[in-house]
Amino acid sequence: MKTRKKSDFPAKTCATCQRPFAWRKKWAAVWDEVRYCSDRCRGSRPKSGAGQPE
Repeated sequence: MKTRKKSDFPAKTCATCQRPFAWRKKWAAVWDEVRYCSDRCRGSRPKSGAGQPE
């Protein structure tokens, strides 16, 4: 079995902190939907204005 370097895996940019993050095995099935690098960034994502009273 050939080992792969971390640089061989796909990468994305986090929607919150704008830092690059690499593919993880636990994200294999949902990689297309992954937008945030961590739970912290997902929790501090900007809130949309829809549904709020004016």
